[in-house]
Amino acid sequence: MDGPTVGFEILLAATGAFTANVTMEIQILEEDDNPMLHRTDVRFEVVHEDATPSRLSVRDSLAATLNKDADEVVIHRLDTKYGMRKTVGYAKVYDTADRAQEVEQEYMLERNKIGADEAEEGADAEAEEA
Repeated sequence: MDGPTVGFEILLAATGAFTANVTMEIQILEEDDNPMLHRTDVRFEVVHEDATPSRLSVRDSLAATLNKDADEVVIHRLDTKYGMRKTVGYAKVYDTADRAQEVEQEYMLERNKIGADEAEEGADAEAEEA
């Protein structure tokens, strides 16, 4: 199944002084609905110009391609062959962010920075109470 190809330019800022421009194209190779878990399993291909993009930048670009919120997309695998400018990946796209947090394992949520904001807010609230 050939999906739409969408090009993205993402501005990444590691520090205030360093800014890199990462250009990538995402093509959806296959989408399988999984109604029991309220998600869609997606296989995709990323064509990039420079180094392999980060998991979070791929997640954000894939979410934009699928018109979903970034917290609803969980990247499970990114595979880049040495010297190639092409990465093949596998992601699970949930109906809601809450459903993703219920189903996914904790380490996968941490890798994808899902629920990190809520955990930080909870820790801040506990610190203020103490």
